[in-house]
Amino acid sequence: MMLQEEWGELITEPPVTFTPQKETQLLSQYAYLVNRAAAHMRTQVGIIVDSDDIYQIGIIALLSSIRRYGRDLDEKFAAFAFKRIRGAMLDEFRRVDWRPRQLRQQSHQLRDMSRSLQKKLGRDATDTEMCEALGISHKELIQLHYSEQAEAFDSLEALLEANPNLALTCAHAHEKEETAATLKVAMSKLNTREKLLLQLYYMHEMNMKEIALTLDLTEARVCQLHKQALEALTQTLQKI
Repeated sequence: MMLQEEWGELITEPPVTFTPQKETQLLSQYAYLVNRAAAHMRTQVGIIVDSDDIYQIGIIALLSSIRRYGRDLDEKFAAFAFKRIRGAMLDEFRRVDWRPRQLRQQSHQLRDMSRSLQKKLGRDATDTEMCEALGISHKELIQLHYSEQAEAFDSLEALLEANPNLALTCAHAHEKEETAATLKVAMSKLNTREKLLLQLYYMHEMNMKEIALTLDLTEARVCQLHKQALEALTQTLQKI
């Protein structure tokens, strides 16, 4: 029997199945993929989503990937599984509507106040000025920035999902080359700070706190700049 895999290759051998013991071993071996995807998701949505929930969703997706791969796990499996794990996490976030209505309203207030203070002061407001103007704590300000960043991230993900040519995890070498070329063109149109932020996050896998320390900025400011970079990248990709 011939099976068509998700990346377009034809397999003539019967699908491989694993014993429960072997599946447990493979789950342990590839658990780092779940941790990596979860770290990215937590960075995007901040403290809004429970870490245990993220991990459980990822483990279930990893097990599904192992069972659906169709053959012995090879060098292509990690990319295959990571895409499914990340997709499962995103689907769950969208399903449960992890941004409560109150948080959405506060995010709108944050944007309005940011523009108002920038116009009044002739510069970007500091974290302290934003907290005082909104009557919130520094921790609440960071949460709002994470919420704003997550919205921009979701828009970029929707664009990538709608356009297979922009998939970030491709199986074929020529697809990876095309994706890399497209993203390189898009990145070249961003300003230096936007490119640096995206490189630190996606290439060096640094979280918002680590980037803040590296660039000597506050975590809230890094979230804000990262959101702007994601929006700029999304707009650029839409024109390519």
